[in-house]
Amino acid sequence: MYILVINAGSSSLKYQLLDMSSESVLAKGLCERIGIDGRLIHETDKGKHVADLPMPDHGATMAIVLDSLLDAEHGVIASKDEIKAVGHRVVHGGETFTASVLITDEVEAAIEAVSDLAPLHNPPNLTGIRACKQHMPSVPQVAVFDTAFHQTMPAKAYLYAIDYVLYQKHKIRKYGFHGTSHKYVSECAAEILKRPAADLKLVTCHLGNGVSLCAVDGGISVDTSMGMTPLEGLAMGTRCGDIDPAVVQFIMEKEGISAQEAGSLLNKNSGVLGISGVSSDFRDLAAAADKGNERAVAALEVFAYRVAGYIGRYAACMNGLDAIIFTAGIGENDTMIREKICSYLTWFGVDVDPELNGKRGQALDVSKPNAKVRVLVIPTNEELVIARDTKTILGK
Repeated sequence: MYILVINAGSSSLKYQLLDMSSESVLAKGLCERIGIDGRLIHETDKGKHVADLPMPDHGATMAIVLDSLLDAEHGVIASKDEIKAVGHRVVHGGETFTASVLITDEVEAAIEAVSDLAPLHNPPNLTGIRACKQHMPSVPQVAVFDTAFHQTMPAKAYLYAIDYVLYQKHKIRKYGFHGTSHKYVSECAAEILKRPAADLKLVTCHLGNGVSLCAVDGGISVDTSMGMTPLEGLAMGTRCGDIDPAVVQFIMEKEGISAQEAGSLLNKNSGVLGISGVSSDFRDLAAAADKGNERAVAALEVFAYRVAGYIGRYAACMNGLDAIIFTAGIGENDTMIREKICSYLTWFGVDVDPELNGKRGQALDVSKPNAKVRVLVIPTNEELVIARDTKTILGK
């Protein structure tokens, strides 16, 4: 069974075609600059194909994706009928969706109804769904939600200490994101540790340009660092993470800016970029820090300190910790950041082997043999989770 996985953004569309008999990737690609001009990056075992093509909207972009999959030179299928289903990443499901679902008109309307909770993400996700329906009207479409994995959180973890009426009226609460990643790596951790997921207390650390941690107790999410939006939690590439809420009003008054401008500042010009003034890319920060840039050093220290703090918090909330999992771009590849974070955690049994910690590109335990709390590095695979959920729903 071939399943196409789609992750549609406002001006981009990522895709993978997977053969679910072997869970192998036949083709993957990125369409970027949609609505501006358009560029396709398409990869198969035949190589990489890059082309500048007009992409006025997502409908035209999906046609390009299908043409690329069918292309005599760069393609991997003979007919689009070989695609048996499409799985879509949808960022926010609110309280409506606790699991992946087959997309119907009612589901589409429900996704749109919670778009005010993720105005930058859900509308583009819907655009991707509608583009696929336009070109493949008879192919089942499945929505896989970033928030669904976290719907197991208890009220004590997701409620904000505000007037309860605001939660009842507007569903203002913590939702969490990166759920497919947290789910995938926590399941992989159980396999690596050779223990049932039900017996494990884990903290999964998705460290990319967006950053979130998750407390996974017995295989389910019991707390996570992102909130109603992806702005809450850790300091990130460009997002501020946790700050005093009064800071927002203070900035607006002192700088004479609107609420929308303040939101843009905290989402796009804060985090390690804001502290360092250098970059949101941790490679650039490390290079600047090595040259003595004090603000770059401060940005890296703030990041590591806060991640370690959240790990300790979740260990306390779960009353124990068996393993810490690092994943995503920074978590998988930045050995220095992992070392900095783990240096705060030796008191409860973290002991990383420097040689193992230096390895990349594979799932492994980087702890010393006698470490009480294991440290795992696991490359995430959100597309595979989406494809697996899609296959499962089709089976039902």
